[in-house]
Amino acid sequence: MERRGKSEAPDTRGSVNEEAASNHPTSSLSELAYIEDTIGRGAITIGVVPPLKECVAIAHEGKHTLAMLKRQKGESLTELLSRLNLAIARAHTEDIFTDEINPANTKRP
Repeated sequence: MERRGKSEAPDTRGSVNEEAASNHPTSSLSELAYIEDTIGRGAITIGVVPPLKECVAIAHEGKHTLAMLKRQKGESLTELLSRLNLAIARAHTEDIFTDEINPANTKRP
């Protein structure tokens, strides 16, 4: 598996910058630094992606998927973006990749 390039996110490796990536709804796009960085180096998809029937938020850079989130019942777009920003931060700083779409118990032959 090819390793992704070094992150240019505003935090150093090893810890999540809670100010730049909080799970609290943001009032400004400038507070979504990890999303902004990912858009510059990859893509963000928000919406219903077939065959799924619910809204999802997906962040990827090249072949590397950083986070896949399902929009929770009653969750605002701002809240979803804040969660996505935090999930991207975890991928960049801690190599923790969030996947709320694919079941964890799926066994492959």
